[in-house]
Amino acid sequence: MMQTDVKAGYVSATATVFSGRTRFKGVAVTPGSTAGTVVVRDGGASGTTLFSTATLASGTPFAFTVPGEGVLCGTDLHVTITGTATTATVFYG
Repeated sequence: MMQTDVKAGYVSATATVFSGRTRFKGVAVTPGSTAGTVVVRDGGASGTTLFSTATLASGTPFAFTVPGEGVLCGTDLHVTITGTATTATVFYG
């Protein structure tokens, strides 16, 4: 089994978390004051969707962990966030 260090990137708006090949390991989401979405993709804003969730306005923070070694991102790890003040910490490595 291969082991790598896990890193984290915090985003409060749509952004590329990591440029280059990596593995998506999980995400912790803090919903904002309006309902929204968090979408994790490989390959930029129009890339392949790896994870997608809706958030409730002023909802409870939650986390999602990818089992095993995570999901391979061959190009980059990109997160699209909608909803006022929604934030996400994305784990990769």
